[in-house]
Amino acid sequence: MYQKTITGREAGQRLDKYLHKLLPEAQSSFLYKMLRKKNIVLNDKKADGSEKIACGDVISIYFSDETLQKFMGGSPMAQTHTRTGQSYGLCMPFKDSVSVIYENEHLLIADKPAGVLTQKAEASDVSLNDWLIARLLTNGEITQEDLRTFRPSACNRLDRNTSGLVLCAKSVAGAQMLSDALRIRSLHKFYRLYVKGRIDAEETIEGFLQKDAKTNTVRISKTASADAKESFIQTRYLPIRQEKDKTLLEVELITGKSHQIRAHLASIAHPLLGDYKYGDRAWNDTYKKAYGVTHQLLHAYKIVFPHLDAPFTDISGMTFYAPLPAVFETVSDPFVPS
Repeated sequence: MYQKTITGREAGQRLDKYLHKLLPEAQSSFLYKMLRKKNIVLNDKKADGSEKIACGDVISIYFSDETLQKFMGGSPMAQTHTRTGQSYGLCMPFKDSVSVIYENEHLLIADKPAGVLTQKAEASDVSLNDWLIARLLTNGEITQEDLRTFRPSACNRLDRNTSGLVLCAKSVAGAQMLSDALRIRSLHKFYRLYVKGRIDAEETIEGFLQKDAKTNTVRISKTASADAKESFIQTRYLPIRQEKDKTLLEVELITGKSHQIRAHLASIAHPLLGDYKYGDRAWNDTYKKAYGVTHQLLHAYKIVFPHLDAPFTDISGMTFYAPLPAVFETVSDPFVPS
């Protein structure tokens, strides 16, 4: 027999979804059959799989050790050694450059430096997600067994060369809250960035974005096409400071689409400084030569949480900031009227 007591990190998900994670090699039909036959029970009672599991609930599985290991997908110890040694350990070179802005039992707000992936693009990549799991394992907040049924991860994604605030879920409840807040846009995200040219007034711009997966680029148009494959986007910007050949902007991402800020501002002739994908190569090259700027100066610097009920009252209505990277000050050249 195998017994598992549900932790606060795992609580809030359906029993059947939890069982699929715990026993990934078992088919759904088999799991529901085991529930019906009471070979899998919840708190010593028959369950149908639709129950929401809570902290302290006990799941009992009446399988032989051999059957249990088969449906769990092999030896947990072998998987532990491989995962820790090959993936989590590799994030150590950049671990000290990731700052923790805020943390509680359900979430962590990290300040990601430019150059670090939020999530893996390839199996061999090392990402902020690896850093998060390595941190929680090292601190003793999770175990390798916990990772079978819930894997802490980032809930919003920044491009590799975009720095700033990333929201990470440490529990199922945290993941559900962040996912809902991002989906209904009750959580507000603000960026600081340099763009080419002079912008004098606040404005909200709209358009339609279509992604080209083959080239990992997006295209912006003012109107929707007949096939309506584009996503409607809104970007609000406010000038913070005008400089000789550029403007420091604050941008609120009203909709959150891939490359939205970079492509949308480039489409109105104000490309981001250092952005070689959508920007002005010659202009970027002058800053690369003078200041060593090799990537877009785009920083997710502020997040404002909506009103939240328990267990998130500690962050209800709170605002969190990530300080601007030093390069923003390095390239600053304020405009002084004659």
